[in-house]
Amino acid sequence: MKITWINTAAAVLLLQASYSSVAHAQANKPLSARMAATVMEIWADSLNLNPEQPKPVKWAYDQGVILEGIDGLWKRTGKVEYFKYMQKSMDFFVTKDGVIQRYKPQDYNIDNIKNGRSLLTLYKVTSQLKYFKAASALREQLKDHPRTKEGGFWHKKIYPSQMWLDGLYMGQPFYAEYAALVGDHAAFDDIANQFILMEKYSKDPKTGLLYHGWDESKEQKWANPVTGQSPNFWGRAMGWYAMALVDALEYFPKDHPKRKELQEILNRTATAVRKYQDPKSGLWYDILDKANVKGNYPEASASAMFVYSLAKGVRNGDLPVSYLAVSEKGYRGMCKVFVEEVSADRVNLKGTVSVSGLGGKPYRDGSFAYYLTEPVITNDPKGVGAFLLAANEMEWASSAKPGQGKTVLLDNYFNHEIKKDQSGNDLSWHYKWAERANGGFSMWGGIFERNGFKTRELDEEPTLKNLSNAAVYIIVDPDTEKESAKPNYIGVNHIKDLTSWVKAGGLLVLMANDTGNTELDHFNQLAKPFGIQFNKDSKGRVNRNEYETARIDIPARNSIFKNTNRLFVKEFSSLSLSSPAVAIVKDSAGNNVIATAKYGKGTVFVIGDPWLYNEYVDGRKLPADYDNFAAATDLVQWLSQQLPSNSTK
Repeated sequence: MKITWINTAAAVLLLQASYSSVAHAQANKPLSARMAATVMEIWADSLNLNPEQPKPVKWAYDQGVILEGIDGLWKRTGKVEYFKYMQKSMDFFVTKDGVIQRYKPQDYNIDNIKNGRSLLTLYKVTSQLKYFKAASALREQLKDHPRTKEGGFWHKKIYPSQMWLDGLYMGQPFYAEYAALVGDHAAFDDIANQFILMEKYSKDPKTGLLYHGWDESKEQKWANPVTGQSPNFWGRAMGWYAMALVDALEYFPKDHPKRKELQEILNRTATAVRKYQDPKSGLWYDILDKANVKGNYPEASASAMFVYSLAKGVRNGDLPVSYLAVSEKGYRGMCKVFVEEVSADRVNLKGTVSVSGLGGKPYRDGSFAYYLTEPVITNDPKGVGAFLLAANEMEWASSAKPGQGKTVLLDNYFNHEIKKDQSGNDLSWHYKWAERANGGFSMWGGIFERNGFKTRELDEEPTLKNLSNAAVYIIVDPDTEKESAKPNYIGVNHIKDLTSWVKAGGLLVLMANDTGNTELDHFNQLAKPFGIQFNKDSKGRVNRNEYETARIDIPARNSIFKNTNRLFVKEFSSLSLSSPAVAIVKDSAGNNVIATAKYGKGTVFVIGDPWLYNEYVDGRKLPADYDNFAAATDLVQWLSQQLPSNSTK
């Protein structure tokens, strides 16, 4: 049930135009950055989630919601302070042996699973096993977690036989991401069934909304004696459910038989959410279907969750593009009603209900009157985290999409290194789109995607047929025999097809490495028709962290790197050039570092190093005065300008 984008360019233009009316206060800094600055000031230390009532913080889901928003901002900006904040926050809990302090698995509380996604992020980025061990402890809880008769996770051990909408967000996105990481394909049936059961037992057929909770035993005072459903449609509960769907679908196998069913549930949920959006403000009320009842109010966390879920569902192709307008209207309403100016660098978020639940002590009966008794506060972490997610998503959606509908294809044939992962499975690694560790291209891939491109990998040899739907094809660091027992070398037929493809308008990116670390003989045969040869040398060598030896200053008015002042390119093969190649970047010694060539209707970009892998783009290693993240953005935008439909040449 893949939903294709229709009139996306028009939708983006509408978003860009509409934001001009709310941009006066954040002309220099986006709202996401200003909200994050507030987070990192008032919750600078994991010891203190409530500045007004200082006390040691629990292992609690609130922080996980914030950290996912921070992670999204880091991926979109490459600013290291966001990563450091995530790591510091989790390192308070996780010991060097991977034990989670203040976490009690015997509580069987589904809320305690939520922060596992931050642990997985830290493991993927740093490869430190302590984070994987900690995440695995949470996965172990799910193996023994009490369930309903049909297999639905109880919300907590202290709430027997109950499923709450909240619990789907707390557990299932982590469950899906962990299963994808370790290759636990059987888990996806269980994950899908959690959503299916929740809709089956909690959905109201008249409104399409889902009740906050469902009691299988029908023994709770709040439970309908016939259906077991709670009495009301709480906005944030529906928000949790919607976010759970889009986040779990992100990791759900494309060919899984139940993926389509989850997409259908998401679309039904989105239909109901759109129906209950306030037509005037664009916001959603605390109790969704009672907007006109006295005492009800627009609520920030639910509104942010719906904005995020609908926009992300559109971006990932799981919802029709028409929902982007719903998100945009909601986001504009949030900016107007809930965002409070503090300074040029900071904002507050008003209007989040602190908590709402069912049962417990004192007993919460799920009535309309009960929900209205819970306090509404400023800068509640759940609301702030959801707002960060929403702001990230909307700022992504509003950016220009020059590569819209085009595919950038990354070679996984000539560069096909295999290693064992933490679970003993074969893993294709080194310069891959999804790889978040130092040697991956996840940051660069995200830049392509934000510019509208679809990122794919080609596991087969590049034939004209295999390249027919690609606008950009990237070959990085072809294997030597020390990297692969049986390397796939670039051959005569590959060169024939690739040169024909470029001549017809394709964009070819060749990224080598220094001599001894890549296969250059065959790579040079491919580069030769474009007037380029990789010299078998190693320039820009760095001793430890003496970054200056790999520093390259970019003169003003460079044809590609318009927003870049200083590059870091370490241990690269310099280039020898002849027509039609031209030098784009030289180092201080006059060595050719980067070159391009026009070839027929197409273009070739060449550098003697993989260069844009995460280690030197994500901000964690290089000094702040290097601009590799900006250079990656400049390169993507330049490539989009070379597309035949965009070229002015």
